[in-house]
Amino acid sequence: MKKLIVSLLASAMVLSMAACGNTPASNDDSQGSASGDANQESASGNADGSSNFTTVVEGKLTMATNATFPPYEYVEGGNITGIDAEIAAAIADKLGLELQIDDMQFTAITESIRNGKADIGLAGMTITPDRQEEVDFTVSYTTGIQVIIVTEDSSITSVDDLLADGANHKVGVQLNTTGDMFTTGDIEDAEKGEVIRYDKGADAVQALKTGKVDCVVIDNEPAKAFVAENEGLKILETEYVIEDYAAAMSKDNPELYEAVNTALQELIADGTIQGIIDKYIKAE
Repeated sequence: MKKLIVSLLASAMVLSMAACGNTPASNDDSQGSASGDANQESASGNADGSSNFTTVVEGKLTMATNATFPPYEYVEGGNITGIDAEIAAAIADKLGLELQIDDMQFTAITESIRNGKADIGLAGMTITPDRQEEVDFTVSYTTGIQVIIVTEDSSITSVDDLLADGANHKVGVQLNTTGDMFTTGDIEDAEKGEVIRYDKGADAVQALKTGKVDCVVIDNEPAKAFVAENEGLKILETEYVIEDYAAAMSKDNPELYEAVNTALQELIADGTIQGIIDKYIKAE
């Protein structure tokens, strides 16, 4: 079986700030554009005044996400919730900020950060060389696994079936995710099948149910949620890719990057991050 391992250079990131507190802040679960002038940077800093940084909206940490990726981010009761939302809230609290979450297409997240409309991107996002050219990444906060969803009567039984010589399958993915990137290289570019891209993972799963694709490659946790909600589907035992998730940030705001990266490292060290993950993902 072919596995791809995404290697990270997170250990080389410079950590220079200390932060305080670890209680999640309340969310401003607005969807769409940040309130106020999203392009105006305002001076902010730690609650103790020990260091200064700028944010898109004064007093707020604006998070860009795509809330269709349970359990990392999804809408419940009209609010955006999930692992990434709670991690961002904990980071914001450490920095003495209020969290604002803006929901958008996954493909718009890095652009929003680069254009100064969001401070941070959290969306089950993996570090890749292409993305590193556009944004900086924090230390990794969790590991994800890309898996394959098929129908229960599918002839596809492992990753090898997709990568074998002469293979010719239609593979559904969410546009611009690592599932898209990896299958594009492994399958489409190698002329071993066709990759069909959808704006949402749920749309790819629906295409599988209606026979428009032969399988779906997506992260294991949303895959489990999709299979639980749709009869006749299953996840193959062999994983497609193992990868690490991190927060994306602007290359043009090193002070905020240092503050967020330090806060995240402290939240990892004191067990807060693992506690959030355990709340949504039960040990098997």
